[in-house]
Amino acid sequence: MKNVFNKDEVRAVLEENFYKPTPGAKARTRSGVMAKAGRKKAAAEEHYSVICISMYNDDLARLDAKVTELKKAGHRKMTRSALIRFALDQVDAGKLPRSY
Repeated sequence: MKNVFNKDEVRAVLEENFYKPTPGAKARTRSGVMAKAGRKKAAAEEHYSVICISMYNDDLARLDAKVTELKKAGHRKMTRSALIRFALDQVDAGKLPRSY
């Protein structure tokens, strides 16, 4: 099966037939409809990074429970990330035990 499909050839076919912008899309980009969205996305990505962290299942369950609790208390836009950012602001490094 690997010999039937040449990886470079398949990529070229996909790029040419499926991923190439259509003429209508280029016109929309020039008119600013898509260009504004692209600039907005690029600007948003400059102030954050997507990361991956590992957490124990129990800790993740606690985090999700807190998010749910806060949403029920009226914090409609609470997320895992927002709660972690809030917790970071509350940490006093001088009070942390050495085991962490």
